[in-house]
Amino acid sequence: MRLHEQRGFTLPEVLVAFAVIAVGLAAIMSAISFGAVGVQEGKQLSTATFLADQKLEQVRNVPWTSTPANDCLGISASATAAPIVPAAATCTYGAATVAAGGTLPWLADEGATAIAGFSGYSRQVRVTDCSVGAGCTGVVDSALRLIAVTVTYTPLGIINTPGGAAPAPKTVTVDMLISLR
Repeated sequence: MRLHEQRGFTLPEVLVAFAVIAVGLAAIMSAISFGAVGVQEGKQLSTATFLADQKLEQVRNVPWTSTPANDCLGISASATAAPIVPAAATCTYGAATVAAGGTLPWLADEGATAIAGFSGYSRQVRVTDCSVGAGCTGVVDSALRLIAVTVTYTPLGIINTPGGAAPAPKTVTVDMLISLR
């Protein structure tokens, strides 16, 4: 009986093959991790945009009419102030009546726990009078107001931040012009 020489893999060959496979798997795991963070951040950005659009739709239905005079849209006194009923105006919206200078509860700032079902998102509405200064995006018209809804959230991913620190809050702002009816 003759024995045939059978040769298998040597230990160095097995170790090199294992190292190549380990590097490949590490690269794939890293790509999956970055991809998951990207998907999560995209979801949060879409949610913030949805919340801004939702509020703009609500604002679009708020009365701002000349006959009868009814200003429930209001004007923000500054970039940090929620809208109030302008001087010499009143607002009647449903069962609510708000006098001049009064705050409009439907346009009040909403904190990170105020939006039902969307914990971690905050929302602000700012209304600019287009008849003053440079107007709104270059248009000066007393029958126009610029509505800006800003939604702020904190991304969940910490991969892209130095030292794994908590990520900085991000904002989404959606604008719309509304005309007097």
